[in-house]
Amino acid sequence: MRKPGVLVAGLAAVALLGAACGGSDNGGGGGGGGNEALTGSIFVSGSSTVEPISALVAELFAEENPDVEITVEGPGTGDGFELFCNGETDISDASRPIEEDEVAACEANGIEYTELEVALDGISVLTSPNNDAVSCLNSGDLYALLGPESEGFESWADANDLAGEVGGSAAPYADAPLAVTAPGEESGTYDAFIELSGIPGIAEERGIPEDQWETTRPDYQASANDNVIIDGIAGTDTSLGWVGFSFFEQNQDVVKALDVDGGEGCVTPTFDSISDGSYPLSRSLFIYVNNAKAAESEALAAYVDFYMTDTGLQTAVQEVAYVVLGDDRIEATRTVWEGARPA
Repeated sequence: MRKPGVLVAGLAAVALLGAACGGSDNGGGGGGGGNEALTGSIFVSGSSTVEPISALVAELFAEENPDVEITVEGPGTGDGFELFCNGETDISDASRPIEEDEVAACEANGIEYTELEVALDGISVLTSPNNDAVSCLNSGDLYALLGPESEGFESWADANDLAGEVGGSAAPYADAPLAVTAPGEESGTYDAFIELSGIPGIAEERGIPEDQWETTRPDYQASANDNVIIDGIAGTDTSLGWVGFSFFEQNQDVVKALDVDGGEGCVTPTFDSISDGSYPLSRSLFIYVNNAKAAESEALAAYVDFYMTDTGLQTAVQEVAYVVLGDDRIEATRTVWEGARPA
């Protein structure tokens, strides 16, 4: 398998890649108008989680059309939407759906877009392989260790009283350093983790101020680089953190995934449990396409065409260790693009 960090390092800074005409395999449609070579530039930014997929699609695209310059970068979903809604990018990669304030920003700037689901992911809660004290966490545990009331907890044991109040099933925790490394607030993985973990509901029930419901503890090592997060978790025996499933899958030699109990028992993040939705922290991954720019650029429309083929939605997704959409969802994504694609 291709490690996302290696691939991204080769493409993110200045990825001078080609955009191929569509019409490869199933479902993408054509693009670029006959055999005339495509030219132009495409700028893709946003989620560091989705970045490896979009970058590999661009790399495969380049094999047919080397005259289109494609830049793929991953500063985070939130930062990506800020650029996108300012009209600065052509496609925004996202590891969560666009939020209301981002919709409003796009509307204010006249940016119309098409949302396309491209893959599935499961947020993996990680620790060091040397940590034998815990194997499964529920929403109470996640709140006690990582929620807004856990600020200042330097030891797992510091969270024991709070865990008892909120139903943490893994408590009492060991008296060992609690070293947290995870995505920062600019990341869609941060937002998705909070929502899927149940932290907002527990915070509301406990009377926490509303502006803190959708936050974690602020005192942890935050990074927009998933490989930095992996290194941080691997570097301490009693660490804790979270990343997208792909980064766990390809780094199992240095980190360990904890099972998560969403109310129906402990579930391990796997391709199957994410695909069938039984893993509680499963989520969809998206690309957002600027409609006006796609209408103006044959190269951009052709790149999205290629993304919609089996090569994009299946081969590329599998190659970077994400979970392929079911056939019905792939068909739904293709139908959305066929309806939105400029003639």
